[in-house]
Amino acid sequence: MNEIIETEGLTKDYGQDGVITRALRGVNLTLTAGEFAAMAGPSGSGKSTLLNIIGGLDRPTAGTARVQGQDLAKMSGTDLSRMRRDCIGFIFQAYNLIPVLTALENAEYVLMLQGVPPREREERIRAILNEVGLEGMENRFPRELSGGQQQRVAIARAIASEPALVLADEPTANVDSKTARSLLELMRRLNEEKGITFLFSTHDQAVMKQARRLIILQDGQIIHEDHRGEVAGVA
Repeated sequence: MNEIIETEGLTKDYGQDGVITRALRGVNLTLTAGEFAAMAGPSGSGKSTLLNIIGGLDRPTAGTARVQGQDLAKMSGTDLSRMRRDCIGFIFQAYNLIPVLTALENAEYVLMLQGVPPREREERIRAILNEVGLEGMENRFPRELSGGQQQRVAIARAIASEPALVLADEPTANVDSKTARSLLELMRRLNEEKGITFLFSTHDQAVMKQARRLIILQDGQIIHEDHRGEVAGVA
């Protein structure tokens, strides 16, 4: 089985005015390609910090983080940007949609950066927006969409290029329970059908129950893991 995420002794300190806060304390974590995993724990346990380091958005103070075998700390800014563009999809709690772009334009943004021709981009994104339940809303701006609809656009953007890995930070936090279930079912299906690896940060019990692997963090450390099923695409 291929390891898509590996961290060893991962530590992250934040400091201000001589006061050091240790967000991560020697985290060792390995995820295999095709996993559907969730990280849970109280606020301040280090979940978002760990996601940001794995996604190349932050640097560790000590230890190593590798994605698809590449040590992120040894990569240049350009190489990290390329990895985020080509290999990692992000779903943020606050959606992070560009307000002056339509749903279609937001969702196709990564494909545009990858140089995919306009006609191919539009065809692929229209199909994905249909898949996430947004058919007919392609030309709406974020302000014209509900929270659940905006999150669907964010999911479409994250999966548009069929990345190897999707990192989702509290993806169901700002939507109602019915929409949350629908989004979760969609992401489970994408995991099962396309083999995309998902790693969530969550407080949502529904996400925890659906995860095939639950990782519990507390005070910057992994204190428990629960494995519940097979990796997608692996017998």
